[in-house]
Amino acid sequence: MANLKEIRVRITSVNSTMQITSAMKMVSASKLKRAQNAVEQMRPFSEKLSKVMQNVSANAGETESVYAQESEKKKVLIVAISSNRGLCGAFNANVLKRVNALLTNEHRNADVSVYAIGKKITDGIKGRFQENIDVLPEEPFHVFDDLKFDNAAKFADAILEAYSKGVFDSVTLVYNSFKNAGVQILKAEQFLPIEQNTEEEASSIDYIFEPNEDEILEDLIPKSLKIQFYKSLLDSFASEHGARMTAMHKATDNAEELLKDLKLTYNKLRQASITNEILEIVGGAEALAG
Repeated sequence: MANLKEIRVRITSVNSTMQITSAMKMVSASKLKRAQNAVEQMRPFSEKLSKVMQNVSANAGETESVYAQESEKKKVLIVAISSNRGLCGAFNANVLKRVNALLTNEHRNADVSVYAIGKKITDGIKGRFQENIDVLPEEPFHVFDDLKFDNAAKFADAILEAYSKGVFDSVTLVYNSFKNAGVQILKAEQFLPIEQNTEEEASSIDYIFEPNEDEILEDLIPKSLKIQFYKSLLDSFASEHGARMTAMHKATDNAEELLKDLKLTYNKLRQASITNEILEIVGGAEALAG
């Protein structure tokens, strides 16, 4: 059994850890509020614009966008979005598992490249499946240092350009979608080519193109894809802070429980030590008296 000194050291250590996890929880809660507001404001606009894009693309007739052309998926790009920091539960591990599942199942016969946005997923991949990504910007995890549309758009531009040149036949986004502070939904969305609505859904909406159909397709589709990409980054960023806040909350609660147990054990040992000392004193006094 541990002695009193060892338990005191453990109590000090656990108390310090609890203070750190509690502080990290409050910091994540503060950052989560801003990130949650950003993604909730962007999501309705992104979803509506994506729906319009799909309908317009389906109604395009002879004019078909290069981003909507279906082809055999021989060269696949997986854009895996994680966080730059840990201590957020299974947030990053789930992304890595989903990427491995795609490599093993859906794209097992394809030439797959993985473009990692986030230091943690980069460390998890460790240089594997990096073919053809030299056409994309290096060190994309810096986008989270100042997450704005303009900063995210340059990565989306590079992906769109590579796809239009035939470097990749398909692009999939793997990220955590934000639901609430305690729930993140892992998604693997097809980014390119554009998923079109059925002819029946698309034909139910009649569009008037101004100035003309070609210019609308040329401008609307890339802009919508950039917004969709930016929304994915916002989702992942908010989910990261939600996951970290939850993880630090649980860690703080566990530290409190452990601290209670350690203090109870310490008090019991201290009481037993005092009792033994009293017994020794009484025994010694009786021996002298005898």
